[in-house]
Amino acid sequence: MRPNPTEDQITLIKPIKLLVMDVDGILTEGNLSFLADGSEIKSFNILDGLGIKLLMDSGVKTAIITGRQSNQVIQRAESLGINYIQQGREDKLTALQELWNNTGFTSSNTAYIGDDLPDLSAIKAAQLGVTVPNGHWLVKEIADHITSQSGGRGAVRELCELIMACQGTLQGALERFK
Repeated sequence: MRPNPTEDQITLIKPIKLLVMDVDGILTEGNLSFLADGSEIKSFNILDGLGIKLLMDSGVKTAIITGRQSNQVIQRAESLGINYIQQGREDKLTALQELWNNTGFTSSNTAYIGDDLPDLSAIKAAQLGVTVPNGHWLVKEIADHITSQSGGRGAVRELCELIMACQGTLQGALERFK
């Protein structure tokens, strides 16, 4: 769906310089699959990957903060060139504040997308707090924006394009594909 931001969304989103993403339920559908040997399988959406790359090409940095630890997250983040990765961080707000302290970003130029209660405080602290339609009801009540796509099914791509539309960079990014 083509992003068509309102004036209020443009005002809220234009200052964003950092997109922080949860993994399970956002970059994946939130299912945990294990092989017989105990190793974990994660599936990532290719649409989200291109959206992240386009957003980074437009000058917005990206980060992952996740409560779990997974080699697949490292592999996916490295393949996309994601700037910052924090795993095993159940206190998402503390992790987000440490990221701000270490990078110079602030709440006023950060977007955070998450789907469940551990993400709630980070969603509230960010300039733009985003969740997905299948997120927890309390998170949906607090978020500034709810994507139309579910986690692991293009929600991050939708958010990336919304940010770029608000910042005036989306059309230029799409021109290279025409």
